[in-house]
Amino acid sequence: MPNAAFRPAALKCAAFLCAAVLVLAAAAGPLGAQERAVPESQAQIKLSFAPVVRAVAPAVVNIYAQRRVRQQVSPLFDDPFFQRFFGGAFGGPSRERQQQSLGSGVIVDPGGVIVTNRHVIAGADEIRVVLNDRRELDAQVMLSDERTDLAVLKVEAGGELPFVETSPSDLLEVGDLVLAIGNPFGVGQTVTSGIVSALARTGIGPTDFRSFIQTDAAINPGNSGGALVSLDGRLVGVNSAIYTKTGGSVGIGFAIPSEMVSTVVRAALSGGRLERPWAGFHSQQLTPELARGFGLDRPQGVLVADVYPGSPADRAGLERGDVIAAVDGRGVEDPEALDFRIATQPLGSEPRFEVLRDGRSLVLSWPMKTAPESPPRNETVLTGRHPLSGTKVVNLSPAMAEELGIAQWRGVALSAVARNSPARRYGLRPGDVLVSVNGRPVERVEGLDALLSDQGRWLLSINRDGEQRRLEILG
Repeated sequence: MPNAAFRPAALKCAAFLCAAVLVLAAAAGPLGAQERAVPESQAQIKLSFAPVVRAVAPAVVNIYAQRRVRQQVSPLFDDPFFQRFFGGAFGGPSRERQQQSLGSGVIVDPGGVIVTNRHVIAGADEIRVVLNDRRELDAQVMLSDERTDLAVLKVEAGGELPFVETSPSDLLEVGDLVLAIGNPFGVGQTVTSGIVSALARTGIGPTDFRSFIQTDAAINPGNSGGALVSLDGRLVGVNSAIYTKTGGSVGIGFAIPSEMVSTVVRAALSGGRLERPWAGFHSQQLTPELARGFGLDRPQGVLVADVYPGSPADRAGLERGDVIAAVDGRGVEDPEALDFRIATQPLGSEPRFEVLRDGRSLVLSWPMKTAPESPPRNETVLTGRHPLSGTKVVNLSPAMAEELGIAQWRGVALSAVARNSPARRYGLRPGDVLVSVNGRPVERVEGLDALLSDQGRWLLSINRDGEQRRLEILG
């Protein structure tokens, strides 16, 4: 069913619902009054989300992802003694089995484009989509992005499919009614209602860009990738995570805002490559102590810790020590909220950054561009007799730092650490930045093998998440 066919019904429902609530409020009298009134119309008696659900539900799908995994089996089962009692089914140290995961998705384009969570389909060998009319279709992955935990799928249905248009989540307010639609626990499509409990939640979640919509609409396992919709029948978020101690809903669920969803879908439709805008600076949390040091009466905004020389932000006049209070009029209270605002900007756009500097308010603007890869990454697997043998290293650059998710632009970083390698045993991991070897600074991948070889003792200095670590290894 085309989108135009159900939008008016959804809008009519929203208007009807609001009118009914206003009538009921008027009948109740002033706030705190004890009068009770008998409903005088059908509209006051029948309050229902059914028109919204009827419009949106056909665009919410079930997703079944199947992957083949090898399950380790004890070598003891190769022993003839165990074979005698347990048979040949165990015959070897490992065996292959099928693993299935269940999730939900939302059709966002009539051509069969579906958005879901990446963790629903990660590593899948086969993805099946079950439509609301019970048709089963094979799905292909158009884009899968770990940093946002979003994936875009494509199905061929032989015609247009019902879909849901998105609405900016910035239009939401705390207290707004929303509906969550998905397939919890595999019981079938289920609708729950609640309110927006909070906006721009940044301290939780599995993604790098954390700015979630929090809702008390019940979200459970299997709801991942499902729709969070407003009462006008538009998608405002993709349900992604819950806070729980039991595995079930406790009324604290989180959805990825529609701005990020739209960014990922646009990338999928334009070639399948997600190019993120580059900030050109590093930021840090503005604590009460730092705020006082900068002459602010309270922490408001995000502190600029460093600016990359020659970046668009640098050329626009952004300086270390500036405080960014808002982007395009939307306040930012921590680095995660700022990262989200930048990540959802289209390339080429010029958002307005409201900056506080020396007691003055400034507005700076610069074009959003991708991060440069200079110097080239020169990805290299180290060899030789030293603790980093078998480890993959790269030259850092703004682009490489963005890819690895680290706040450092220069030096050499570990991009992959092989299983059972010496580096893994010593606790090294991808994203670690190699600062020095035996007191000698490491600046480029070139020559690192020679710097590490022919040593009986290695003193490594590592930067991990902004903290310096020292590791001494004897040969």
